[in-house]
Amino acid sequence: MVNKLPLLIDGEFIESNSKDYLEVTNPLSQEVLCEVPCASRDEVDKAVSSAAKAFVSWKETPPPERARLMMEYQFLLKRNQEELAEILSKENGKTFEDAKGDVWRGIEVVEQAANISPMLMGETLENVAKEIDSYSYTQPLGVCAGITPFNFPAMIPLWMFPMAIACGNTFVLKPSEQDPMTPNRLAELFIEAGAPKGLLQVIHGTKEQVDQVLTHKDIKAISFVGSVPVGQYIYKTGTDNLKRVQAFAGAKNHMVVMPDADKQRTIDNLVGASVGAAGQRCMAISVAIFVGESKNWIEDVKTEMQKVSPGSWDSPESGYGPLISKAAKDRVLSLIEKGKSEAKCLLDGSECKVDDYPEGNWVGPTLFSEVKTDSEIYKTEIFGPVLLAINVETLEEAIDLVNANPYGNGTSIFTSSGRSARKYRHEIEVGQVGINIPIPVPLPFFSFTGWKGSFYGDLHAYGKQAVRFYTETKTVTERWFQGGDSEGANLTIKLK
Repeated sequence: MVNKLPLLIDGEFIESNSKDYLEVTNPLSQEVLCEVPCASRDEVDKAVSSAAKAFVSWKETPPPERARLMMEYQFLLKRNQEELAEILSKENGKTFEDAKGDVWRGIEVVEQAANISPMLMGETLENVAKEIDSYSYTQPLGVCAGITPFNFPAMIPLWMFPMAIACGNTFVLKPSEQDPMTPNRLAELFIEAGAPKGLLQVIHGTKEQVDQVLTHKDIKAISFVGSVPVGQYIYKTGTDNLKRVQAFAGAKNHMVVMPDADKQRTIDNLVGASVGAAGQRCMAISVAIFVGESKNWIEDVKTEMQKVSPGSWDSPESGYGPLISKAAKDRVLSLIEKGKSEAKCLLDGSECKVDDYPEGNWVGPTLFSEVKTDSEIYKTEIFGPVLLAINVETLEEAIDLVNANPYGNGTSIFTSSGRSARKYRHEIEVGQVGINIPIPVPLPFFSFTGWKGSFYGDLHAYGKQAVRFYTETKTVTERWFQGGDSEGANLTIKLK
């Protein structure tokens, strides 16, 4: 019998009373791993109600105590990293090493959450006026929610709920229905770490459950990572319902290759950043802009991409795994086919097969050259192991091309010139810039700062911005009277 994945409501893992279940399949073999419930309206309401009840006491818990919970949690995550990675690999398809990285980048955020106390400190200034002092401090919002994608089932939930909870909130997590086993295991370890009942709720489902979260009167803030159209919907619906929303959406990330770059290192980094994780990263490099004579390297890029072979998660020979689903594979294949009429296909991975796993959602490394910016493959986030090559003559042209793109998640430049690097990082209209770094995802003491159509909201994930997102600031202005005569009524706005 296929295992039915439970919900986490009010501190207990329970079997859903829903009649609507979805199959979770191994993208390598199409084996059904479990069935995930689409939580009923009553179950979602119970989860939010439990979180609201838990908030009453949790908000009064001293920040150092909250930090100690996170310290214990990161210890358990580290101890169980390989187990988590194996679960993740089986339901998502990532290679084991890539899956361990997925877990580790989440652990780093939990470590930052364990340092929450100084990040919650306010400001103070005495004598802002005669014998009047002012100070501010932060307070949690209440019940927060997170809606997370399939491509990072460990890292992105760990971007959200540890920071929110460390700030004094409680949290309702709605993970992707395509790989929900990993988030459930994260929740089990959180309870094992000593989390009080009700701090974290995990509900499963699809759009119906998301809509209930977006409109629920008791949810104060929503964090989302996913595609552009869904991100736009999340942001609009959430803000229409007067909620604080941060929505991280799609991307079209460019790498600029200068002719003075270290050739082999640049090519190696480009290949890894474009086809790693089957291209299913919102920070993957999907466009390479070759400046001047570096265009002569495109054939070398092709040669190196040909060496990368997809395969099973547990094979050390596998460069990456399958796409998450047959639907995802079909979408990527249709875009590759479209691209053949728009550009020159130097390497075609659409007929890729892996002998031991004929049912896998395989797409091989694919490379297009002579790509135009008005082509469908350029305008669309392909989300597969597909790299587009564009040639320009100058760095200025490259900057103009990147800045004209509607997305601004990440970009990188490979060069040995400090002047070129400075010009690029200064002038580029993208939120995260790598200099000889292909995928510049910030470490958690910074924040994940996508721009333009890659992000909807005001405050970003993790780091200091997450603390501001998950808290409200209260400012106090105070004076203590001495005995004596009053100066009479003050009918102005001047403090005196």
